[in-house]
Amino acid sequence: MKDYAREIERRVEFIRTVVTSAGADGIVYGNSGGKDCALVGILCKMACGNTVGLIMPCGTAQNYGSDKADATAVAQQFGIETRLVDITAARQEMCKAVGEAATLGDAAVANIAPRLRMTALYAVAASENRLVAGTGNRSERYMGYFTKWGDGACDFNPIADLTVTDIYEFLRHLDAPASIIAKAPSAGLFEGQTDENDMGVTYRAIDNFLLDGTASEQDRRIIERYHRTSGHKRRLPIMFEPSPEENK
Repeated sequence: MKDYAREIERRVEFIRTVVTSAGADGIVYGNSGGKDCALVGILCKMACGNTVGLIMPCGTAQNYGSDKADATAVAQQFGIETRLVDITAARQEMCKAVGEAATLGDAAVANIAPRLRMTALYAVAASENRLVAGTGNRSERYMGYFTKWGDGACDFNPIADLTVTDIYEFLRHLDAPASIIAKAPSAGLFEGQTDENDMGVTYRAIDNFLLDGTASEQDRRIIERYHRTSGHKRRLPIMFEPSPEENK
């Protein structure tokens, strides 16, 4: 069991140092109503009073219903300012515009929403001298279960080292809304979507693999395949570099 009181102190100090070093006036993050953004929002608010969470629904009933309600609930409980940015129309226009140049596959369409959300976050950040807080956890990162240049983009991330299991324990320690802890992890990209159904493996199995190396043969194959094929997401862009001789 982690010393969560100490973990809060360490992460709050980390956030304060990052914000101060950047000369920023505040923080903005995506408040989707999920577990990760709930923890990030709480920690950022503890570290910086000028923290804003953007609720950014995009088309699905879940976005406008339970996700919005859960996002609002955690924000109200912990005194976090919230703003609504509905990106449904923007996504439709983007699909229409790009659809005139290419036939869009399901994955391409699904990833437009996370990238539009990051566009909104950075627009607010640039307009108000804020930093964008990331909300990805260790389990998702290992699996590559995030959108490149979408929810994978940020200025800093105070929970990147925490597994999904850690996140839930952290939220229980903070007495976060039960609805957030109980709901199935989901990006809410389409109706009925859940992370674990998408990946074909549970977060519990992923976390056991990360923490002690144990996994069933089937789970291990899935986890290793996801990690292997998503390596490009965890690296900076590949750039041409001249040879040392050319630089002389």
